[in-house]
Amino acid sequence: MALTNNNIFSAMKYFVLVFLGAFFFSCSNRSEVEGEIEKIPINIEIIRFDKEFAAATPADLSSLKAKFPAFFPKQYNDSIWLEKLSDTLQNQLEEEVIKTFPKDETLEDLLVPLFQHIQYYFPKFMTPVVVTTTSDVDYRNKVILADGMLVIGLDNYLGAEHRFYEGIDNYISKEMKPSQIGPDVAETYARQYIKPPTKASFLGQIIYFGKELYLKDLWLPNTTDAEKIGYTEQEFEWAAENEEYMWRYFIEKELLYSTDPKMGARFISPAPFSKFYLEIDNESPGMLGRYLGWKIVRAYMENNKTDVQRLMVMDADEIFLNSKYKPKK
Repeated sequence: MALTNNNIFSAMKYFVLVFLGAFFFSCSNRSEVEGEIEKIPINIEIIRFDKEFAAATPADLSSLKAKFPAFFPKQYNDSIWLEKLSDTLQNQLEEEVIKTFPKDETLEDLLVPLFQHIQYYFPKFMTPVVVTTTSDVDYRNKVILADGMLVIGLDNYLGAEHRFYEGIDNYISKEMKPSQIGPDVAETYARQYIKPPTKASFLGQIIYFGKELYLKDLWLPNTTDAEKIGYTEQEFEWAAENEEYMWRYFIEKELLYSTDPKMGARFISPAPFSKFYLEIDNESPGMLGRYLGWKIVRAYMENNKTDVQRLMVMDADEIFLNSKYKPKK
């Protein structure tokens, strides 16, 4: 029997109502969870070693070493620290850090909500002592977690266009901005909870980073997807627009289960672009393997009822096979 216009209209109305009902139910659930998270008490201690070192004189060196022994390795002679106290470039760096982060509240506003979210999903989480410092722009070690202490090199977050970052490749400096502190700290903690891949396959590696990015989804609800992965908005749009093409490439080339160590440099490690060895390479952002791993993990969690703590230890094959992942068209 042919459908009348009234039948079609009624069917459309039904599906719209079902969709809106599911959408608002999801939003309501998220709001309830966020309400619970906001109630979690977090007492955060922030020690501004960067400020104390900047204000110190040579006469203060002994007391500074006694207060912060971890920052003064015994193998280094005092002459190194005395020289650093009076170094013009060091002094300029300290001034720029204090200018960008004048108050502890700036850091508290970033870290307290993040720690609340981690505590909610991983109740054994212990709030660290946060110590800020300068690191001679050591962008490879922007955030360090050790022995209950979270060390943040604030001179790595002065702004992507800062003059101190001249000479640093753009794919690195674009992430050297204050808003990247949250994602970087989240990444440091995520690696405490994710089981390393048991296989050296490309799939195992991208699922590992997919889990890391999924934790950022949970822990940083107000952060853009682009900032979670370390992309510009334009780079993220490129990845989204080319998702189906990339996926077809990996399938056709049979790369998912490849153990070629070059796959990491081509598609996973930070880089100016990904390496398909095609004309599109120069248009692409790096780390596209991480992006696809993220999409697979998201698809898995949308289609399965799995506790997030269990997700962190699950095998990549199990996640992929049960994800029902299909790239956007």
